[in-house]
Amino acid sequence: MQIELLLLVFSFLFFACILAGKAGNRFGVPALLLFLGVGMLFGSDGLGIYFDNIKVAQIVGTVALSAILFSGGLDTKIDDIKPVLAPGITLATAGVLITALATGGMLYLIMGDVFGKEVMLCLLLAATMSSTDSASVFSILRGKGLNLKHNLRPTLELESGANDPMAYVLTLTFITLSTQGGSPDWGSALWMLVTQLVIGAVAGWLFGKGLVWCVNRINMDNAALYPILVLVGSFFIFAATYYLHGNSYLAVYIAGLIVGNSKFVHKRSTRNFFDAVTWLSQLSMFLTLGLLVNPSELKSVLLPGLIISFVMILVTRPLSVFISLAPFRNYTLNDRLFVSWVGLRGAVPIIFAILCRASGVPHSEDMFNIVFLCTLVSLVVQGTSLPLVAKWLDVSDPPAPSSPTTPQQFDIDFPEEIKSTTSEIEITPSMLASGGRLMDLRLPEKTLAIMVKRGDNYFVPTGKTLLRQGDRLMVLTDNREGLESTLQALGVNQQQPAEPAKRKWWSIFFEDE
Repeated sequence: MQIELLLLVFSFLFFACILAGKAGNRFGVPALLLFLGVGMLFGSDGLGIYFDNIKVAQIVGTVALSAILFSGGLDTKIDDIKPVLAPGITLATAGVLITALATGGMLYLIMGDVFGKEVMLCLLLAATMSSTDSASVFSILRGKGLNLKHNLRPTLELESGANDPMAYVLTLTFITLSTQGGSPDWGSALWMLVTQLVIGAVAGWLFGKGLVWCVNRINMDNAALYPILVLVGSFFIFAATYYLHGNSYLAVYIAGLIVGNSKFVHKRSTRNFFDAVTWLSQLSMFLTLGLLVNPSELKSVLLPGLIISFVMILVTRPLSVFISLAPFRNYTLNDRLFVSWVGLRGAVPIIFAILCRASGVPHSEDMFNIVFLCTLVSLVVQGTSLPLVAKWLDVSDPPAPSSPTTPQQFDIDFPEEIKSTTSEIEITPSMLASGGRLMDLRLPEKTLAIMVKRGDNYFVPTGKTLLRQGDRLMVLTDNREGLESTLQALGVNQQQPAEPAKRKWWSIFFEDE
């Protein structure tokens, strides 16, 4: 295929995914599900793009997942996860083991004939799906903007970021037993798990500290290179930990935690850069996996796939959560039920299923299709219903009250260490009722109006500046609560206006003029 045609196809696919993600956000559908759907639509059973390269799919998935895990750690505050460190780690280790063993046992009892009564194949299939997927959890929890109670969000994010090592070790162990035969050597498997966790954790901490030191010591003339340096460092940490025989997934997540909670130059721009990298990684990964599957092949595994999906959603995931959280009395019954419901499957199980195919495991193609179908069911059933379930179980608080908006018209940023915040205010008629001058607004103490946007022009105001309706005022404040109170007293409603009742169909993707 010519490079021009390849670029044309990829750009069209990515553009279709972006539009699908925008439409899905409007209708409450997880973007990751739609990325998979676009891949399936354009695949060999859809519009005819043939893709069956397992190795390329594994590479894309691994690279993307390393970036997603690093970015997840980068955006997580250690102070948030300290209170949930014990339950999060318990869910990430004991919870994964219980899920794998319970699911494998039920698979053997219910549908062992599918795999020729091979208990190891049942356990292998269960192991590939035993961990919650970090890409799905980070994307859906943060994308939905759920304001969860009782530290549930850091608990779920810590679990999803740290539970891949256990699932990975279990998958490798059962692949070895399924391909080489023999009795299970649980002692070796346990030793492998412990060494991978320990080496991964230590490597992540050391490399994370080293990356911060490196970023702060290298003096580059071009500031745009700093985020790229951090990205390259995350890939180095992932690869180096592999060669140290540690778990790369855990190492890169811990390194992200260390870097994100340290002071380094251009920190805010680096975080913004990784937000874009995360979305690009998720889009690339789920699009590639969607292209890899042939929907026609899912028909043969439809019944077993649905059985496994609902067994995991309704039985084995709740069982593992309730056992793992039993020692922690601060989690209510509704908290445990919600954690049980957020057992999201995503890219990681599919990547582990690809590993099974690459290793020549018997029935690996059926396993891949079952895992893919279970991922679709999880994203449809669990991913789309998280806000509703959180409301039913009363584990989420109402959205925060309206406040001055983050500046959109002013491309000005401050280092994270500066506690002052900038806000953008649109001047309304009610704000001009007491006078049109800036001094008539009576802004609270420790609040400074620093710039006005009028039409396409920007200028620095003085107290005597006459404001007009529609002007955009940028303020810098140390007293955000006072500013909010002042705006409420002026009758300013900062919430976005409701959408018009009648909209053109293309407004699903594009804003009206």
